[in-house]
Amino acid sequence: MDDGKPTGPQAKWWSRPAEGRPGRSGPENRKPETQAPENQASETQAPENQVPEDQAPEGRAPETQAPEGREVQPSLPSGPPLHEPDEYSTPPYGGPGPWAPAPPVQRPTPAHGTPVPPQAAPLPPQPSPVDPQAAPVPPQSSPQPPHPAPVPPQGAPEQPPYATTHGAGGPGEQRSPSSQWGQYDPWGAPGQPLTQAGPPAGTEPGNRKNRRGGAFAGVLLLTLVASGIGGGVGAYIERTGGLTTVELPQASHDNGDRAPESVAGIAASALPSVVTLHVSGTAESGTGTGFVLDARGHILTNNHVVAPAGSSGDITVTFSSGETAAAELVGKDSGYDLAVVRVKGVSGLKPLPLGNSDNVRVGDPVVAIGAPFDLSNTVTSGIISAKQRPITAGGEKGDGSDISYVDALQTDAPINPGNSGGPLVDTQAHVIGINSAIRAADSGKGTERGGQSGSIGLGFAIPINQGKRVAEELINTGRATHPVIGVTLDMKYTGDGAKVGEKGPEDGPAVTKDGPAAKAGIRSGDVITEVRGQRVHSGEELIVKIRAHRPGDRLELRLTRGGKELSVTLTLGSASGT
Repeated sequence: MDDGKPTGPQAKWWSRPAEGRPGRSGPENRKPETQAPENQASETQAPENQVPEDQAPEGRAPETQAPEGREVQPSLPSGPPLHEPDEYSTPPYGGPGPWAPAPPVQRPTPAHGTPVPPQAAPLPPQPSPVDPQAAPVPPQSSPQPPHPAPVPPQGAPEQPPYATTHGAGGPGEQRSPSSQWGQYDPWGAPGQPLTQAGPPAGTEPGNRKNRRGGAFAGVLLLTLVASGIGGGVGAYIERTGGLTTVELPQASHDNGDRAPESVAGIAASALPSVVTLHVSGTAESGTGTGFVLDARGHILTNNHVVAPAGSSGDITVTFSSGETAAAELVGKDSGYDLAVVRVKGVSGLKPLPLGNSDNVRVGDPVVAIGAPFDLSNTVTSGIISAKQRPITAGGEKGDGSDISYVDALQTDAPINPGNSGGPLVDTQAHVIGINSAIRAADSGKGTERGGQSGSIGLGFAIPINQGKRVAEELINTGRATHPVIGVTLDMKYTGDGAKVGEKGPEDGPAVTKDGPAAKAGIRSGDVITEVRGQRVHSGEELIVKIRAHRPGDRLELRLTRGGKELSVTLTLGSASGT
């Protein structure tokens, strides 16, 4: 038994004194200049090596624990004051001034078995007699019976334990000035406790700092390693295009075979027989297309393609394989706009089969092959847009000697300058026409055969039946013949039909004596309106219809004479072409 004295640094709760307890005086006997701050903490934390009251050095007053909510007066030494009284009551010699709010009162939290953290070493023993004139603090509440230290509720924040001692003379606690003012900061923020909560049980501030520093260093190291790995992976992906090789899905290789009637099949069959012609003369040059007629090296093309060469120019043929050879002119005819050239010393030529233009129907698919704007081996496709389309082309000389009259096949397969003389083939890769002219959008005057205007889907080809006959004549004789009826037409007639003129060349008769028309009974002033049942609207159309036939063919004509319609039959004559 220790008679209620503490045997170690264990915190205890003590009941508050009752009113009128001996040894205390009322509030009126209290000295205001020595009053502790209003919210001064009532308990202090004792160090672990706190000396019990029965072992305190002689001359030092034992410290007692102040009741809860009570304020504690420090023990003041007896004798004269060390300084003049402070009329402003400035701490630490007086009460807090009006500019410094008092700190709140601290309540000790009981600790059961929790060790008290070490504090600063206690001050050396000093005599601290209690001022006998100090007024006791009046009781503020009814006394509470002593009870064991309560256990804080679970989940509530732990408060640091406080170790207190009490003297045999009463429960009031006496503190030295150094212990009081050492925990009071008059410049601190208002409302802050005088003592800070210590670290949780079993922990030390130094260890926490070390752990935090170690954790930060670990995170920093991990970040650096991750950055290095990410940079390396990014550089590898940038250099190689990915972590793995990307292969996109793709169809497998085929053998290249296509249906013979497809555009690809037609082109594969026809291209080896198509050539590109480069012509140069003393005044001009040009590019066109042609195709092989036979193994002897004869090539058919347009007359306006080879015209720049004249009588002394150069003609060079380039085959689809890229090989080139010089060519010479065999024959030409400006009325049909056809010409034949021949290459020598070339073997392995593949002639392009000829079709029959009379079998062509509107809407049949066709393929055009040529060198538009010197782009060799160009393939375009379309259909037959119309048949027996009468066209005239040329006429640049002004005397009519270079005008061609063609009963043409019209196609929408794109044809451009450079396609001239190339083949227009059917689905069997047979030639059904020779591409010769286009209707240009910027001219609006007629059909062009040598201009630089682009295609608008109006292309014209000489029917192969007519081309075959002319080519044969050019190869065999060097000249072509034209079918004629033996009349001179009035080209200024604006009515419907072709009118026979009043006079012929050099004021001769308009109807040639003993010619096909004279023999059929045709006279000057007659208007021919039909040829073999096909309507004729102008003199050009009549020439086109006549030239679409061979010399010696029999034709039935319808005409108008004096308001009456007549029908006549004649046999076509022959004239030498130019």
